[in-house]
Amino acid sequence: MGRHVFLFACTLLLLAASATGIVERTFYVKNMTVSRLCKTQVITAVNGSLPGPTIHVQEGDTLVVHVINQSPYNITIHWHGVFQILSNWMDGPNMITQCPIQPGRKFTYKFIITRQEGSLWWHAHVSFLRATVYGALIIRPRNGHSYPFPMPYKEVPIVLGEWWNANVVDVQRQAAATGAAPNISDALTINGWPGDLYPCSKHQMYELTMTKGKTYLIRIINAALNTQLFYKIANHKMTVVAIDASYTKPYVTDVVVTGPGQTVDVLVTADQPVGSYYMAARAYASATVNGQLVGFDNTTTRGVIVYDGSRSPATPLMPALPAYNDTPTAHKFYSSLKALVGARFWEPVPLKVDYEMFVTIGLALSACPANTSCTGPKLSASMNNESFVEPTSISLLQAFYQHVNGVYTTNFPAKPVVKFDYTNNSINNNLPKLFAPKSTKVTQLKFNSTVEIIFQNTDILGPENHPMHLHGFDFFILAQGFGNYNPKTDRKKFNYIDPQIRNTVAVPVGGWAAIRFVANNPGAWVLHCHLDMHLPIGLATAFLVENGPTPDTTLPSPPADLPKC
Repeated sequence: MGRHVFLFACTLLLLAASATGIVERTFYVKNMTVSRLCKTQVITAVNGSLPGPTIHVQEGDTLVVHVINQSPYNITIHWHGVFQILSNWMDGPNMITQCPIQPGRKFTYKFIITRQEGSLWWHAHVSFLRATVYGALIIRPRNGHSYPFPMPYKEVPIVLGEWWNANVVDVQRQAAATGAAPNISDALTINGWPGDLYPCSKHQMYELTMTKGKTYLIRIINAALNTQLFYKIANHKMTVVAIDASYTKPYVTDVVVTGPGQTVDVLVTADQPVGSYYMAARAYASATVNGQLVGFDNTTTRGVIVYDGSRSPATPLMPALPAYNDTPTAHKFYSSLKALVGARFWEPVPLKVDYEMFVTIGLALSACPANTSCTGPKLSASMNNESFVEPTSISLLQAFYQHVNGVYTTNFPAKPVVKFDYTNNSINNNLPKLFAPKSTKVTQLKFNSTVEIIFQNTDILGPENHPMHLHGFDFFILAQGFGNYNPKTDRKKFNYIDPQIRNTVAVPVGGWAAIRFVANNPGAWVLHCHLDMHLPIGLATAFLVENGPTPDTTLPSPPADLPKC
């Protein structure tokens, strides 16, 4: 553990003495009217744009964002993937680190971005508002440092999203009231535009101009609520150089797969004949019930790359996208990425584990509340058969910091209370086992302890690829596979040399993934599925990381203007 304590101390020195500058922005969150898919729709957005503004910072900068809530909804902003070292109060998940910013109120987020370079993003962390309240956060090396790859000619964010011909808050409310899954989206989007395959959308397509012979850094961000995505560019190879703001060994591919919350940085060279080429994205859909695919947005969004000087009126070339259920292609991409050993901020895998967890993840059922339109068992979700409920009167972090009793318990099970054949569909014949109790159970960790988690997908109500996101930390993805995790054989597959480093792992459908991280950041950090249909129904838990032994490893007191519940 000594190395990680030393690294944390070095980080604190950077926080104290090496910030490179202050980047200050103001977010006006309010409703606006836009036209998409032949309809006029009122959405909630930031500064009148979809996506919201891209924030550019250098590693070491202090970011200050004044959020003024002029919308009719409660709002928080989460800075997805930012470590928030000793600034847990600024992380943003609703009722985990703060109460929401109520309509007509404001709050200022202020934190230092350190030991991270690459593509992250920001988004609302209340209800389904993330569907339209989101934007890119680009972290470049500080002055005097460079990328571990050739300097690109230009950098371009490609933010993938989803669109509903409805008020997204109402979509979630209807699902909560009826106990069913939320309605699927009506379109996928690239930088807010659906593309010309949708009705009334011929001129609502993202266009990128490239110069022949130049290399571009494309920063792909999956901001979709509930959809993993395949992304391709016709006739162009992509070289992956970073994921979730962590550098990778260069990996050449013609397809990128990304789950909600994940980012992938790729180098693309304009090395084809002068002309135009579609970029396109479609769903990777893995969820099934009794062997039948669950409904999903089976549409395709596309933008177009136009080479500078192109005069041809010919139709752009279209990439051949994988089938929506092409799990082998998805797994090949997810499992082939490796960390760039020796890159700035890279750290070796800690070999000694202090706390081991085996965590089942999947859907569940719960009883319908009284006096609702719910008519049968309600769709739910759980981890180790515990369905997480957010606090309601005080945030989890405030309760932890102020030692308030009765808000949570620290007895989240480190392994399933009841063992079963996790990936066998026969579990669905035992109705009582499909119900998961509601609770706010968390895990309390000693500062600087090393945690290993084996995520095990279950077949309860059907398997699905789950993108699991941990706030406050990156983690090593040691291995992933299909079926039930077997410690005797699967542990031999662990990569301790150059495993990929992410903040969101796509746990294979009907399979498992092994991660490891060091809990060297005090505060309350939520771990949840980044499919927004699953977080409100319980596929979450949290870690409470204790303070370290010294004042400079201790979480400061909350800001005076922290929103009240």
